Amino acid sequence: MKKNISPKFKASIAIEALKDIKTPNQIGSEHEIHPVQVGMWKKRLTENAHLLFSDKHKEKERDDSQLIDRLYRIIGQRETELEWLKKKLHIEP
Repeated sequence: MKKNISPKFKASIAIEALKDIKTPNQIGSEHEIHPVQVGMWKKRLTENAHLLFSDKHKEKERDDSQLIDRLYRIIGQRETELEWLKKKLHIEP
């Protein structure tokens, strides 16, 4: 059976592995995770940690915010159009 593990938990395991206080085997047995998986998460963290401080990360957040604003505007416009059509066609809600 496949376990669903949250990204936050994966990050905490990877950080624990980076500290090199315990071996991947010890960490894996404590959290019931295969030691190879612990090593993979550690490697992924070390390879991608620089992305947290890059401008692309900020650009993506800005793009997402602009998309959300645009979608809310479209929803508002559609609601207004729907209300107008209901009035013109005399439809009771």
